[in-house]
Amino acid sequence: MTDALHQAFLRHLAATSPHPLALDIIAAEGCHLHTRDGRRVLDLVAGLAVNNTGHRHPRVVQAIRDQLDRHLHVIPYGEFVQEPQVRFAERLTGVLPQGLDRVYFVNSGTEAIEGALKLAKRATERTRLLGCRKSYHGSTHGSLSLTDNTAKRFRNLPLLPDTGHIPFNDPAGLEAITEQVAAVVVEPVQGDAGVRVPDPAWLQALRERCTATGALLVFDEVQTGFGRTGRLFAFEHSGVVPDILVLGKALGGGLPMGAFVSSTERMDLLSHDPVLGHITTFGGHPLVCAAGLAALEVVLDEDLPEHAGRMGALFRELLVHRAIREVRGTGLMLAVDLGDADRVQRVVHDCLAEDVLGFWFLSCPTAFRIAPPLTITEDLVRTACATILRVLDRVAQ
Repeated sequence: MTDALHQAFLRHLAATSPHPLALDIIAAEGCHLHTRDGRRVLDLVAGLAVNNTGHRHPRVVQAIRDQLDRHLHVIPYGEFVQEPQVRFAERLTGVLPQGLDRVYFVNSGTEAIEGALKLAKRATERTRLLGCRKSYHGSTHGSLSLTDNTAKRFRNLPLLPDTGHIPFNDPAGLEAITEQVAAVVVEPVQGDAGVRVPDPAWLQALRERCTATGALLVFDEVQTGFGRTGRLFAFEHSGVVPDILVLGKALGGGLPMGAFVSSTERMDLLSHDPVLGHITTFGGHPLVCAAGLAALEVVLDEDLPEHAGRMGALFRELLVHRAIREVRGTGLMLAVDLGDADRVQRVVHDCLAEDVLGFWFLSCPTAFRIAPPLTITEDLVRTACATILRVLDRVAQ
């Protein structure tokens, strides 16, 4: 990075942390990031579960180029027939269970959460909303109200009223779901908490409790969707189908996008009384829909969920070290827990110095994440693990 560019980065862009990594990226391809100073960095983060098909997959890039020659934004969402929107929604609902029949495209995962909360209130005519302990759903006021992270919340109080949290993966907490609850929002695998995989029986009991009380079950699959956990969607591991499904990150094939999906009957409620019950200018942008459709086809055609399962198992097999307390997760959504936050910081920084990019969790400082593109090869997994183990040997002395 040139000194002038670095100073401009610090001066003109709003900061999100006191010490950004500040890698100067000039290109990305497959599973690698390329820096201005000639480094080739193996990416174990995938833009935080965004680049499931790898950086610049040829089919995704071609779909973007093709749409560029047609049109970009023409009207706010929902008014014109735009083929990329229609084709993507058609394909997406085609791989989802009955009852998840209608898609509302938005711009991000947190915006999709907001839309899901509004839909739940509208459909149930109730106000109470429940999340889970150690959850993360985004940074807008509604999403943050269901996020159980005191450090993220306390500067933004007050948040939405009539919200609460139940324990994750604990049947005793289900009693809090009453006839006053509009929705229970759950990550089918908790991400920022350090990749916590629940017992399928708990998810099934959660489904039964929501059905019994009339509360809507909302699954936040922003991180887990599109093959990351070894299935196309994480809810497939338990067989539990939500009333509302929230998507983001990998949905747009590397471009910004979110969506919430529910039944036709529920989604129709947003169209009247009042008209424009939910609205977005750029949601379903044709360029992003073209990229997202191409990415979904790549995930399916290349069977990336199955590949993610095998590569995740290889990471688990290789990452054995006296400093590693646990490797948690499923597929290529993994947390390597060292039991020591300072050690995690050193490992992440030292791995990056050796051109392997890992990352932290906001709510689990004792672990670092492994969430590479789902296209990662066996050779690259072995390279990554060799680097991690070599760094652990040095850091754990």
